Amino acid sequence: MSQASLTKAGLQALLTPQESVLVLIDHQPFQFANLHSHEPTMIVNNVVALAKTAKVFGVPTILTTVLESRGGSLIKALQDVFPDQKPIDRTFINTWEDQRVVDAVKKTGRKKLILAALWTEICLAMPAIQAAGEGYEVFAVTDASGGVTREAHDMAVQRLIMAGVVPITWMAVAGELQRDWARQDTAQKVGESIFAAHGGGTGIAFAWELQLLNQKAGAA
Repeated sequence: MSQASLTKAGLQALLTPQESVLVLIDHQPFQFANLHSHEPTMIVNNVVALAKTAKVFGVPTILTTVLESRGGSLIKALQDVFPDQKPIDRTFINTWEDQRVVDAVKKTGRKKLILAALWTEICLAMPAIQAAGEGYEVFAVTDASGGVTREAHDMAVQRLIMAGVVPITWMAVAGELQRDWARQDTAQKVGESIFAAHGGGTGIAFAWELQLLNQKAGAA
């Protein structure tokens, strides 16, 4: 049995902050303009939450765009998470064919590769499939990615699974990186800065729980 198959199950198959690297691909105006698999504002919310999660856990994050002069700059909400980082601007449709991106990933020394992209069927599928074939454990964040149609997104996810890529959502990424709520240094940031701001119903429930805890603390 190969190492790749071994890491699909068991504790070692889960994400850790120490082993992971995140690449965010082409969250630009042109791509959002033809995004029809999801509500665009949801993808904005989710990819920003994913980026903030990576930052909290110290996961190296690589930003990249394609033909920025024509497709537009990275969306502001995402760039604001890493204000000092200049995205790698490519001509290659397949991000993994741009040696600068590959070198940036290799420089981290990490083998758990987390990807999110617009569009799923092209800009996510191509690098994910290639990187998986080169020995990386690839995780595709499906709710921070989207396609030109629902069918395009869904077929891409199926294709990724067939290639050994693991589909995952941004909140699941956060959960695996946190792993234990006793890790207070990150738990508070995840809850208050990320879940509360981007977690929808989970964020509302978390705010309610904090309110109850504060009330109990005040009554003590």
